[in-house]
Amino acid sequence: MKFAAIDIGTNAARLLIANVQQSAGHIQFQKLAYYRVPLRLGEEVFDKGKISSHKALQFQHTIQAFQLLAQTHEVSHLRAVATSAMREASNGKKIAKQILQHTGVQIDIISGDEEAQLIFNTFELLQLQRQQQFVVVDVGGGSTEISVFEHGQKVAARSFELGTIRILKGKTNPESWTQFTTWIQTHVQLQEAHTVFGTGGNINRALKMIAPRQKDTLSLAQLKELNHALSQLSLEERCAKYQLKPDRADVLIPALHIYITALEALGQEALVVPKIGLSDGVIYQLYLQNTHI
Repeated sequence: MKFAAIDIGTNAARLLIANVQQSAGHIQFQKLAYYRVPLRLGEEVFDKGKISSHKALQFQHTIQAFQLLAQTHEVSHLRAVATSAMREASNGKKIAKQILQHTGVQIDIISGDEEAQLIFNTFELLQLQRQQQFVVVDVGGGSTEISVFEHGQKVAARSFELGTIRILKGKTNPESWTQFTTWIQTHVQLQEAHTVFGTGGNINRALKMIAPRQKDTLSLAQLKELNHALSQLSLEERCAKYQLKPDRADVLIPALHIYITALEALGQEALVVPKIGLSDGVIYQLYLQNTHI
């Protein structure tokens, strides 16, 4: 069956279309199409507390385009979710209602906890050993979600107001970073080895930049080296040297800082990049809700 997920983040809106089916006792997840539009809702929300009429119209046109693409692919079910920027926008619910009226697409403004749960559930697709200890760090434009998995079950999860756009706009404070590291050190059994998974568009891009032929692992040293190299360049120089789009070149540095901080708090020297995220989680949920396994 074909499913579509629309992820309306703080930095960009994304459409993922995938075919999901069960074969030989395993779920086969085939990504058919992926589209990304750099809406940057967070730029206005973190400055003014709301989304402007101009940005709202651009938002509506994006959803209309995504809806038509989903129809072209003949998807059976679609779900649209919005995260940090829409959670904080004073007119977020009003705009979601307007978009529903004009496009027929309902946008669910989800909590940080649900966001973390959707991402976490997707790890079922990786067929990890149930007793494996791991931590998932998902960095977005407005928030970072962390989930901790120990002894066969999820033991803790939290959403933090640390995101790339939020940092760029100067809307974080030292206390947020302290809470971030303290929570990690309190809720993770640091004396036991954990696999750290990094999810989000920025860590996927970092993997391509650092080690395009490397399977899926980045070391703390590699992340620090890239962070230092980018910090020495202007936005234009980053775009030219690494073939980055401007809306990626500016958020990479704060994203890397968050991943580096998490690894140091965990006492780990590397993270794994599984190339899955919120959109995958939404599609997996749609599959579970609309099929009989």
